[in-house]
Amino acid sequence: VCSTWRAVSRSDLLWHRLTRRIWGRTILIRDTWRDEYIYWHRTAMNFRTRRSAHTTLDFDLSDVEDPDGLTCRCLTLSDAHLACGFADGAVRLFDLATRLHVSTFRPHLRDRLGRFSRAVTGIVITDFKLTFATLDGDIHVAVINGPQVTRRAHLGDVVNDGVLVDFTGSERWWVGLYAGVPGRTFHIWDSSTEQLTFVGGTLTDPEAVMGWHMLTEMTESVGRVRVTSRETAVACTSARVIVFDLTNQGIVLSEEEYRRGIIVAAADVSRSAYIIVGRRGLASVRWNDTQEEVCRFNVRGAAQMAVMGCMNEGCALMCVGGVVRVWEAERGAYLYSFRERIGEVNALVCDERHVAACSWGSGGTRLHLWDFGAAD
Repeated sequence: VCSTWRAVSRSDLLWHRLTRRIWGRTILIRDTWRDEYIYWHRTAMNFRTRRSAHTTLDFDLSDVEDPDGLTCRCLTLSDAHLACGFADGAVRLFDLATRLHVSTFRPHLRDRLGRFSRAVTGIVITDFKLTFATLDGDIHVAVINGPQVTRRAHLGDVVNDGVLVDFTGSERWWVGLYAGVPGRTFHIWDSSTEQLTFVGGTLTDPEAVMGWHMLTEMTESVGRVRVTSRETAVACTSARVIVFDLTNQGIVLSEEEYRRGIIVAAADVSRSAYIIVGRRGLASVRWNDTQEEVCRFNVRGAAQMAVMGCMNEGCALMCVGGVVRVWEAERGAYLYSFRERIGEVNALVCDERHVAACSWGSGGTRLHLWDFGAAD
C-alpha cells in the first residue's frame, strides 16, 4: 500500500465520516473514530452470523396493582437504555450495561375513558429525556437520570382528536397517529418547544371504529408510524402505506394501497429503508427517499399466525409462532433463526446492537434481550 494511502488511513476525520455514513454514529464512545468504526463493523457481522448473548430482564412485580400492568405494549431502545411501556401506563426503564431495572415512570391520573385509556402507545428516548404517550392522547416527559416523576407535556382530547394508536419521534419531532375522528390522523409536534405544528391526514379514517375499540379491548394494531433519519415518516394501516415529509408538513411523498392487506405489527424503518409485510407473508423492503424496492422475501407462516417485525440497517427480523427469524435487508437472503423460543410476542424492537422482545406465556410476561455487541 502506498505511503499516501497509509497516511490517509490514519486520519480520524476519515473514520469519522465513514462511521457516520455507514453506521449512522455521531457520538464517539471509544478512543478513536477508527476504533468506533471497527466496533460497529464487528457488531454488524455478529448480527449476520448469530453471535449474541441472550438474557431475560426482571422487574419488581409488587408495584403492579392492575393485571393489565403485566401486558407490555411497546419497546424502545437507546444506546444506554431499554424502555418498556405497559397497558396500565407504566414505563419501566432498564440499564443495558447492567441489565437492571432502574426506573418506573407513570402518567398523571385523570378520568378513564376505557379500560386501556392509559395504555402506553409509544416511547421516544433522546439524550437524557424520555417521552411517552398513552391511548387517551396524553404525552408525558421525564428526565432519565432524575427523580421518577413525569410532566404532562400535552393533554389529550379523545373526543375531538380520536384515539392515539401509535406515537414515535426523533430529536426534532414527535408524531402521533390517531384513529376515530376523520381528517385528524396525524399530529406533529416540535419536540424542542413541545408545540403542535400540524394536524391532518385521512389515513386512518376507515379504521375509526377500530380506534375507539382500542380503549376497551386488546385489539389488533390499527396503524403504525415510524420516523426515519431523513426528516420523513412512514405510516401504515391494514390497507395503505404512506410516506410523508416532516419538514414540509402535510406533503405526502408516496402512497400505496394493498388490496390483500398489510400486517401492521410487522412494519418498521431503519435509517435508510422501511419494510412492509403483506397478509400473504410477502415482505417488501424499500428505500426511504425514493420508495424504490430493494428486495423481497417470504415470511413463512405469516398467513396463519401473528407476526411481529422490526429492522435495523442490515437486517430484518420477524417473529412468527415464537420464533425470531432474520433476513438480510439489502438482498432479502434468509440468514438464521434465534435459538431461543420465546412464545407469543407482544412487542419487538431492534437497533444496530440489541434486539428486545416481550413475550407472554404460562410463566407470565418475560422480557428478552439479545446483545450482538462486539467484544472490546
